[in-house]
Amino acid sequence: MTVREHLEQTEYAVLAPQAQKSAETKGRAFEEEESDVRTCYQRDTDRIVHSKAFRRLMHKTQVFLRPEGDHYRTRMTHTLEVSRIARTIARALRLNEDLVEAAALGHDLGHTPFGHAGEVALSEVMGVPFRHNEQSLRVVDHLEKDGQGLNLTHEVRMGILGHTGLSIPETLEGQIVRVSDRIAYINHDLDDAVRAGILRDSDVPREISYVLGDSHRERINTLVMDMIANTQETGVLGMHPEVRKAMDDLRTFLFARVYKNPVAKGEESKARAMLQALYTYYSRHPEKLPADFIPQLDFDGMPRVICDYIAGMTDNYAVAKYEEIFIPSAWHVRG
Repeated sequence: MTVREHLEQTEYAVLAPQAQKSAETKGRAFEEEESDVRTCYQRDTDRIVHSKAFRRLMHKTQVFLRPEGDHYRTRMTHTLEVSRIARTIARALRLNEDLVEAAALGHDLGHTPFGHAGEVALSEVMGVPFRHNEQSLRVVDHLEKDGQGLNLTHEVRMGILGHTGLSIPETLEGQIVRVSDRIAYINHDLDDAVRAGILRDSDVPREISYVLGDSHRERINTLVMDMIANTQETGVLGMHPEVRKAMDDLRTFLFARVYKNPVAKGEESKARAMLQALYTYYSRHPEKLPADFIPQLDFDGMPRVICDYIAGMTDNYAVAKYEEIFIPSAWHVRG
């Protein structure tokens, strides 16, 4: 028996009956020889962590554009926080942590530079909604490894696609990632808003704080513990209604006070204009695309290929390309 086979056998003894077992995966689009030491979901985690798209997350905006300070979240730190929250819930409920980890680490690989401002920019120039969850799936299916994709398992792919939007993952593990994403971002975005001086913890409506707590630590602990306790009590994945309502109310509060705050989001119109200018430029000069994107033009069409290129940019790279193309060299900002 190989190490992998032993791990797969152990899952049947340790995990809950409703957990997704590695040996029962629906598989990959292209069959591969199994690893001797890693389950299929462990391999997917490794493929995501070693991907170029994952490394770029460290230089992509979460909420605040290029904040002054080292402690604001990026897409990378957000992704790691989602992974930790999701694994804690999965472990307590005896679900498959490896599947949860892979889906959590891959869920935002398709996010644009400059956060949701980038999504708006690409939606406007494409004429159809740009959805980062769909782009994340496109990254792992088609764009990574020079167009070969990562050939991930069905369950991880659906966990990535279903972390937001209308598609609900079929596995409980994927559904945990979906909830953990929201737990993570509403809490760390509030924490970053306090750090930026936009909010104080005391600004959170009292009826929300009464349920969730007064601090970052208390709020996350309440939401995670309630998710675990309610699921154990009812057998249905979810929180008690009053806790779920408080979380939804906190999200609504953040939309009003942070996500649409002119101080926090005042520069986003410039970021959108920058990305749209890049899109227009490459539409007129497709030969200026990187060499590895040129062959895709024959298969995916120019709008899709340019969208893929811009969506994959980091904030810094997008600014550098804009400066290179549109700013006279004598005016370039020197670091």
